[in-house]
Order: sequence, then structure tokens, then C-alpha cells
Amino acid sequence: MQDTHATGRATTIPHNRPTVKTKHFAQLVALSALWGASFMLIRIASPLLGPNVLAALRIGMATLTLAVLMRAMRHTWPMGHWRELALIGLLSVALPFLLFAWAALQLPAGYSALLNSTAVVFGMFASAWLKEDTLTLRKVIGCVFGFTGVALIVGLGPVEPSTKVFLAALGCVAASACYGVSTPLMKRALSRMEPLQIAAGLHATSLLMLIPGAAWSWPAAQFTPMALLAVAIMGVVTSGIAYWMHIRILAHVSPVAAMSPTFMIPVFGVAWGHVFLGEQLSTGIFAGGALVLLASALITGFNPWQKWLDVVDAKP
Repeated sequence: MQDTHATGRATTIPHNRPTVKTKHFAQLVALSALWGASFMLIRIASPLLGPNVLAALRIGMATLTLAVLMRAMRHTWPMGHWRELALIGLLSVALPFLLFAWAALQLPAGYSALLNSTAVVFGMFASAWLKEDTLTLRKVIGCVFGFTGVALIVGLGPVEPSTKVFLAALGCVAASACYGVSTPLMKRALSRMEPLQIAAGLHATSLLMLIPGAAWSWPAAQFTPMALLAVAIMGVVTSGIAYWMHIRILAHVSPVAAMSPTFMIPVFGVAWGHVFLGEQLSTGIFAGGALVLLASALITGFNPWQKWLDVVDAKP
């Protein structure tokens, strides 16, 4: 696999990496921290702005942020790949952002974060089907541990069943499926484009898709300072910069490993709630957090003790 740079040169990147380096695992944890805050911010902004306006503003801020980075780093826009970017953008940005914003009108942030974890399952099978990754027993076991962990962390309480709640939950699963399918497609795109080009291109094409809906809903939106602050944080940090960071990591790990932050997102979601909203912690959170970390290690193949084991096993 090759990574094409703005200079026109290409460097070879291994098609699949069996393990994840410490620095990449740390970056995946950092992504989890950023994306864990997104569900809280969506829950704040969506009732005020509405799903259409929220999704479009978030993507617009991300596009502007990435465009500035493109200019600063002297990257060219990948106009020749707009069809590919439009498909990836639809699956990884436009539909998920819109669906999660709509679901936030009915579901608590913790529910959305938990349902978002299903992206790993969809991605695992999609990556295997597209031959971008291999399906192993270790990864399946990791998914089981991950779901168990997030269930303990979120501690789903009773929600009055209704058609709206059911449809909102279905929307979250559909958004997660989009994430899962889009990740191996991003992996393939890295053979033709830079990570920053992909991030900027998929956000720009997604913005064009959502402008009509946002224009229709614009008069009903309530542009409060809190809602606009939430959009700014999501657009600049958790979408623009985080997506670029995510695609950079994807160049060095398998698609399934790159999606492992979805299991860690609820951990940070609960942590942010405790720090900023005063929500209580419980033993289930600590037990669930341990399972989530174990799941992430199983899925990514990350082993912090491997270097020490290599030294011990080394022949004199």
C-alpha cells in the first residue's frame, strides 16, 4: 500500500499491521476523550439548533478548520477523487452526524454513546469482506468484552418505550453502521490521497449535502451562546482535527483497530459528565472501564509488555 504526498512522491505503507504501537494506542485513547465529549455537546445543541442546522454548522466549522490547515501545509484539494470522497463523506460524516443529532432529541447521551459502539462490529465484518483486515477469534472476544464494559459504564436505566425512542435507537445503530462501513473505505483511499486531503474533502462534500436541509430548518433554530460554543468545539476539535488525526492513525493500523476508540468513548463520556456536570461514579464504571481497555487491547493487538517480553525471550 502506498501513501501519496503533496510532493508527488509515494511511500510504501504495509497493508495490514498485526499490532499497534504505543504511540498509536495513546492517540486512539486521545481520540476517545475528544469523541466522548461529542455526545454531551450534541445533547446540548440539538434541541436548540435542530438536527439539520447542528449537523451542517458542525461540518461547516470542520471544513473551514481543515481548509486552513490545507492552506498552511500547502496541500492541494483532491478534486479528481470527489466521487470517492462524496461516498466516504456520506457514510462517515453527513449521515452519522445528522442521525446522532436527531437521536439526541429522544435519547440520553449515554445511550447514543453505547449504541455507537456497534460500529466496531459493522466495521469488523466490512473490513473482512473488503479484505482490509482479518476476522479473528481474538477480535470477536474483544467486541464481547467491549459491549459488556460499556453496558456496565453507562448503566442503562429504564426508558419508557415508544415509537420515537425505538426509531432514535435505530438511527444510532444506522449511524454506527455507516461509520463501520466507511472506515475500510478510508483505508483504501490512503493509497491515493493524504490524510489531510481525505479529511478536508469528505467534510466539504458532506457540507454540500446538508446545506439544503439546514436552510429549510434555519428559521426555527435558536442560536444561543451555549449552542454555538458546543458547535464550535465539535466543528474545530472533535470533527476537523480529530478526523484528520483518525485518518493519520488509520494509515498505520488496521481499520478495526482504528475503530477501537468507540469502546472507550463511553468511558470518557462518563468522566466528562462527572467533572463538568457532577454526575456520580460507581463501581460499575471502574469494572466496565477495565473491560473496555482489555477489549481495545484485544482488538488492536496492543501489548504494552511486548518489548519487555522480547527482551526476556531474546537469545544471548
